[in-house]
Amino acid sequence: MPSYTVTVATGTQWFAGTDDYVYLTLQGTDGCSERHLLDKPFYNDFERGAVDSYDVTVEEDLGEIQLIKIEKRKYWYQDDWYLKYITVKTPVGDYLEFPCYRWITDEKEVVLRDG
Repeated sequence: MPSYTVTVATGTQWFAGTDDYVYLTLQGTDGCSERHLLDKPFYNDFERGAVDSYDVTVEEDLGEIQLIKIEKRKYWYQDDWYLKYITVKTPVGDYLEFPCYRWITDEKEVVLRDG
């Protein structure tokens, strides 16, 4: 089962972090992953200025990654989040960067392409 390392960078602006649920979906030339919750147990994810890494394991090879989808869902109260970028390390060792550099508000799905 292929494993991808996903690194998420949160901005350094005031109130840039979030406590909301953040989900990731990888879209490749050979298929799409399931939606994965990015969360480390007993760790405060997506704090202001943080760079957090997560391992995402998929059932089968996705081919060349074309885009990623980020979904933010409310945890307790509505919480905006400033996402700088996401990098993905593929099972073959390639690094892909998906720049965002914007606020993600409400409960939205954001599609990012390789930058």
